[in-house]
Amino acid sequence: MSSTMRDDIRSSGEASRNGIVRRMVRLPRSLIGGFSRAMGHGRGRIGIGGRTQTLPSNFQMQNPEEPLIVPEAFAFLHSFEQHYGTMHPFFYACQFMEALKIAKDEHKFLFMYLHSPEHPFTPSFCRETLSSELVVQFLDANFVSWAALADREEGLQMAATLNPSCFPFCAIIAPAPSDSIAVLQKMEGPISPTELMGILQRTVEEQGLAFRSQRAKQAEQNQKIIADRRLRDEQDAAYLAALQIDKEKEKLKSSASADRVQKPVQVPNKANSEKLENHSNKKNNGKMKEGSTTRDSQYKEVAQILIRFPNGERREQCFLCTDKVQAIYRYIDSLGLPGIGNYRLISSFPRRVYGVDQMGMTLKDAGLHPRASLFLELL
Repeated sequence: MSSTMRDDIRSSGEASRNGIVRRMVRLPRSLIGGFSRAMGHGRGRIGIGGRTQTLPSNFQMQNPEEPLIVPEAFAFLHSFEQHYGTMHPFFYACQFMEALKIAKDEHKFLFMYLHSPEHPFTPSFCRETLSSELVVQFLDANFVSWAALADREEGLQMAATLNPSCFPFCAIIAPAPSDSIAVLQKMEGPISPTELMGILQRTVEEQGLAFRSQRAKQAEQNQKIIADRRLRDEQDAAYLAALQIDKEKEKLKSSASADRVQKPVQVPNKANSEKLENHSNKKNNGKMKEGSTTRDSQYKEVAQILIRFPNGERREQCFLCTDKVQAIYRYIDSLGLPGIGNYRLISSFPRRVYGVDQMGMTLKDAGLHPRASLFLELL
């Protein structure tokens, strides 16, 4: 290999050391459309050596005297193994977009090889580099590998998209949003097993960490969005339930007022005035005693809750000790105060958080009876 060619390969490998993406490339619509048509057609994986071999359901065995017609997904493997044997990386016999999806699902980069059988550098690369046991093991452990003939179907489309200057041509690709891919490394021309291993290892160590951290950060953001949406839905449900309870209370009050009819007053005559007065006094005394007993009983069941807001405002509200903590959230939501989004309630001494897990507790069981002070903490 010439020194100029080696320098080109090294420069291609070094180009993306300072960033996760070397170059963003938009894929042609024919590749993306072909993937949607191929899903569900039973594309299998070609197994080499100890691997399992699964042929597609529409693959027809042919007579030895007839010319062999190879499906497009198997064309590269058929050509490679005819000339260089079965020692090579595990190439997925499927369409490019399907291999890219497998890489995305397995959180790996995609190693792509475009095979040009007629190029003078191809035989030495296939025999020495691509068939190297060290290269095969490393690719199988850390990458999803895909290959195609550079002058046919998807191989020709990828060659036109990436525009290689020389063959053999390899690229390390990462999935990207929409219909694009991130080309992390390009290797063009002859390359030794040692040089290829260096580029692959550097990509996994330097760019793989950033790739995984980006996915972890995205997953964390998604979890936070889901948690915020769940909390907002719970608070909305609590608010609607509180409104429904208030409506029911108003309805009961209106019904009681309508049913209350004032009875006509009978004027007592002289004969029974004394008897009526004595009876009235006894009845009033009984009602006073009964009313006093009822008020004492109701007072014991009341929980006085003082709520302090972040802006310094205070609100005090009475609840029954049998009411649940959720009733306090309903009351706060019904106030419609500005700037109150997601929040939780905290008691200062002893410090205790009353959040979603405590919504079903009664105020008495939660230690908020007969009186308590809570602080509203915004989330």
